[in-house]
Amino acid sequence: MHDFYMIDAKVEEVARALGLMELGLTQDVTALSGGQRTKVLLAKLLLEKPDILLLDEPTNYLDQEHIVWLTRYLQDYENAFILISHDVPFLNSVVNIIYHMDNKKLDRYVGDYDKFREVYEMKKSQLEAAYNRQQQEIADLKDFVARNKARVATRNMAMSRQKKLDNMDLIELAEEKPKPEFSFKTARTPSRILFETQDLVIGYDEPLSRPMALTMERGEKLVVRGANGIGKTTLLKSLLGLIPALSGSVETGDFLEIGYFEQETPQDIETTCLEEIWQEFPSLNQAEVRAALAKCGLTTKHIESRVRVLSGGEQAKVRLCKLMNRESNLLVLDEPTNHLDVDAKDELKRALKEYRGSVLMVCHEPEFYKDVATRVLDLSEWTTKVV
Repeated sequence: MHDFYMIDAKVEEVARALGLMELGLTQDVTALSGGQRTKVLLAKLLLEKPDILLLDEPTNYLDQEHIVWLTRYLQDYENAFILISHDVPFLNSVVNIIYHMDNKKLDRYVGDYDKFREVYEMKKSQLEAAYNRQQQEIADLKDFVARNKARVATRNMAMSRQKKLDNMDLIELAEEKPKPEFSFKTARTPSRILFETQDLVIGYDEPLSRPMALTMERGEKLVVRGANGIGKTTLLKSLLGLIPALSGSVETGDFLEIGYFEQETPQDIETTCLEEIWQEFPSLNQAEVRAALAKCGLTTKHIESRVRVLSGGEQAKVRLCKLMNRESNLLVLDEPTNHLDVDAKDELKRALKEYRGSVLMVCHEPEFYKDVATRVLDLSEWTTKVV
């Protein structure tokens, strides 16, 4: 029933579809990039042929080609699946029911994400109109009671209005969630050339690229894209001098002030959000640290929690908070949209467009970077891997 006798062929079929054959099925998982690990977990899940798939942000770390493959797979999937995702084009392609969690209440909407937004906004404006009408009615009733309860002739009418007030089902509006406001401070103007590589070969034990000649100039907003595992993060770390190049050199410009956004928060982190920002900016007082975190869309509860218990999106906001409070003239961002919700992504896009410095960013979401990038670099052109 579960294709036991065909399992080797099935493993190969799924592994090939997800681009795992080039890695080699005997490869140690701990040596893989975030995107490659996501693919291994997806392959494992798909081979189990479960009655229901539970997918928690499956497109995070996946490159464009494999998001397209996963989209097709889910469109043809014969069983049910429940999906959490902030990738709107992906959602619109694969879902037909949306459950929206708002104000501790779960509401069901039929249709894709765009349809949900349309109906949700309409319901929200209807509720606000009803709330305003009710508030006006409450004000009128209270006013009548206050003016008439002391007079004998009108006391009964006043008591009747008071009874209506007491029995009224009050309409409550959902609390407005804090919306992030990102803005990046700019440092002094750097030299015209920010970095230049001469025959740069990146990698760890073995080369991930052919010799590269790359140049980035002041004012550019450069996006690096390409398949998982070809060395996008390795390239950023090599340019920043965090890991040594296998050969070749990187020349950096003068007066560079770099803000680096890492793909993940370290697993062993023990600090609270408050402590994490305070360690980085000891001159700020507690009110200023709280205000800085609140500006990133974090609530008091988040701010006082340990960083490691937060969701991926909340952890990303803590890392963005560090970048916002330090002056920079080059932002180096490694997949900054992973885990971020739709509002936070829109706000980050706006902040990056307004940022007067330069940006070097790894990103898999054309929807996000197409309005920001002045140049897109496909790392597949330089890779030694089969992609």
